[in-house]
Amino acid sequence: MKKLIALVCMISWAGFWSFGYLALSASNFDDAQVIVAAILAFAGLVSGVFAYMWLARTYPVAYQRVSQHG
Repeated sequence: MKKLIALVCMISWAGFWSFGYLALSASNFDDAQVIVAAILAFAGLVSGVFAYMWLARTYPVAYQRVSQHG
């Protein structure tokens, strides 16, 4: 389950960045294509944030300080 959510997270963020770039840099697209790209970018943002938060809360990383005893 952890790998599936991580995969969803990565695909969501990739969709956010790619469709967000298309929505922002569109010069020859019509308004409907820009709106669809913006909606898909927003969907990628929302699903990416939720997947990342689910991973961060379910599998926290316990960082420990390394001691330099020598």
